[in-house]
Amino acid sequence: QVQLVESGGGLVQAGGSLRLSCAASGRTFSSYAMGWFRQAPGQERAIVAAINWSGGSTYYADSVKGRFTISRDNAKNTVYLQMNSLRPEDTAVYHCAARLSRAVSYYTERYDYWGQGTQVTVSS
Repeated sequence: QVQLVESGGGLVQAGGSLRLSCAASGRTFSSYAMGWFRQAPGQERAIVAAINWSGGSTYYADSVKGRFTISRDNAKNTVYLQMNSLRPEDTAVYHCAARLSRAVSYYTERYDYWGQGTQVTVSS
């Protein structure tokens, strides 16, 4: 069992930055690929970014490329999402997820554990 707890969300003006963190329980964190997803009201949950077990391979949704950066610290059992140049359309609940595989995936259904989410609101 893996427990994931997100933090770092909040209210920010357009153009601002936030850094999300996701702390994972368990001693095998370095065996999991991790992902960040977001869900806005009335929309399906969608991939934002993903990272493989070592941090050597990443994936970004087109809408966040060049603005968001995913990273991980296996010694701290934590994955991060640095979000810069935020836009109102980035407003959503952001969830981190763990995949029982070392490989990156952008498919929601391939993730096995999910956090409760943290709200990010970007005002115009």
